[in-house]
Amino acid sequence: MPPAATKLRKAYVNLAHPLVVLRFEDGHEIKVSKDKVKTFDAYAGEVIKVVAIYDPSSNERDLLESIRAEDLPDAEPHETR
Repeated sequence: MPPAATKLRKAYVNLAHPLVVLRFEDGHEIKVSKDKVKTFDAYAGEVIKVVAIYDPSSNERDLLESIRAEDLPDAEPHETR
């Protein structure tokens, strides 16, 4: 049996786009509005796709990057929301 994956507490800051969606490997998504910080749990080795949405009424989305969970900044202890 493989070892359990390490759970990480991470943060994402959106300063440049009206709305960013973090899309995780298991299919769930977290929306981050402009000038906001979101904290979340992710697993070591998990790849998160960062997608920008400029017009919510459109289906168009721009892939900004794919990033590994461990490459994101750690959440500060006071940011556990």
